[in-house]
Amino acid sequence: MLFTTGAGNKPAMAAVPTDLSVALRAMREDDLPAVLVCERAGYVSPWSEGIFRDCLRVRYTCLVAETRDMLVGHGIMSVAAGECHLLNVCVHPLFQRLGIGRRMLRRLLALARRERADSAFLEVRVSNAGAIALYRAEGFDDIGLRKGYYPAADADPTRREDALMMARAL
Repeated sequence: MLFTTGAGNKPAMAAVPTDLSVALRAMREDDLPAVLVCERAGYVSPWSEGIFRDCLRVRYTCLVAETRDMLVGHGIMSVAAGECHLLNVCVHPLFQRLGIGRRMLRRLLALARRERADSAFLEVRVSNAGAIALYRAEGFDDIGLRKGYYPAADADPTRREDALMMARAL
């Protein structure tokens, strides 16, 4: 079952499956329709299908979280020169606060360690209090601010939102 989106990219179908056991696995190209549904539900400025295809093409670490019935989250990470950069960690809003994002984050960091990364970096919207709390709880520290990094939530092209830059040692 896929989530569908209604007006304003809000989920039009809100049925949550009864089996909430979640598996993490490598993302495949045929996952992209479901990844895009999740991405659009989770973010005010979602990535395009082309960005996800490029991440798969260049072999970034791309994971999905899925229940028996549907894909409920995804994560993208690049690793190079002893560093990893968490580019996208998204859990569908109907499945947030169930530990899925934490599991995805921990799996991505474990994979980065396996590739000999010794530090991890990310950016997060300053308004995303839940994600910031998760990252801090997982050992990330604030290291800076990127002014005007994200499009504003109201989609006004003249307004931008800052990103909090965070890092941690692996």
